[in-house]
Amino acid sequence: MHYGNSTNSIFSTFLVTGIPGLEAMHIWISIPFSVMFFITLTGNVSIIVIIWQEQTLHVPMYLFLTMLAASDLGLSLFTFPTMLRIFWLDAREITFSACFTQMFFIHTFQDFESAVILAMAFDRCVAIAYPLHYSSILTNSIVVKIGLAIAVTMAIQVPLPILLRRLYFCHSNVLSHSYCLHPDILKLSCSNTRINSIFGLFVLLSSMGLDFLLILFSYILILKTVLSIASHGGRLKAFNTCISHLCAVILFFTPMICLSVLHRFGPKLPSHIYVTLANMHFLIPPVMNPIVYVVNTKQIRDKIRKLLIKIESGKFQVTFIT
Repeated sequence: MHYGNSTNSIFSTFLVTGIPGLEAMHIWISIPFSVMFFITLTGNVSIIVIIWQEQTLHVPMYLFLTMLAASDLGLSLFTFPTMLRIFWLDAREITFSACFTQMFFIHTFQDFESAVILAMAFDRCVAIAYPLHYSSILTNSIVVKIGLAIAVTMAIQVPLPILLRRLYFCHSNVLSHSYCLHPDILKLSCSNTRINSIFGLFVLLSSMGLDFLLILFSYILILKTVLSIASHGGRLKAFNTCISHLCAVILFFTPMICLSVLHRFGPKLPSHIYVTLANMHFLIPPVMNPIVYVVNTKQIRDKIRKLLIKIESGKFQVTFIT
């Protein structure tokens, strides 16, 4: 599908932006971003492979973790390469078609991650509030149905690039971020963007907005249950099972809420503030989620340790034979 009304727009491409004010240091800045991308790929792929291969981990909590790792991979694959292209090659030009496609997948994986975090909140809520009925409530078939429901709801993003096709771009073609985002593209249009803005806000509120409220409700139930536990040790043990998930919630939603509010209702701020918040929202969770879950989840740590020992022993055998 061809996106962008290039015959009516003054511009035929957009220009993505690196980090404002630090253009001369892009090569050096690319080093930590390259390391982050490597950690994201290896960390999330390792989690997916370990859970996929280990039958004992085929339980709801780890199946949802696999979905989270998949969403992090998708989000990073549509953000990091564009940034590194800018840092390494100063390649800022992107066609309307490529930009709208990138925007669609970024926001789709954004919704995917939000929905998975909600599913994980539901998993923790059931595990803490109804421990005796956990296995009967969250069966593998229910988890599969939840996964399919998440995939279907992601279709809500489909109209966004289609609606952008009718817009006329003439003000400027310079985007304020290193990748294409819906609010950022709308700011460059000379056309009436009321329909796009209303639908974009509807998508935001009905997906991530609703997810966030349901996550809060889940944690109210969790907190109520934890406080009703008689022993201090029991309360601490129950709460510790939520630490990794709470980190995922904070990492994902805090920058997103700040960025959305500033874009729509906030005062005019320096561009580097918007860029920093966007990078925190899109780049930090895919890097930190695997680290947090590996550190806080003994089962995954043990499997990774066994895998590393197996790899090392294999290397030793090869060296010995050689």
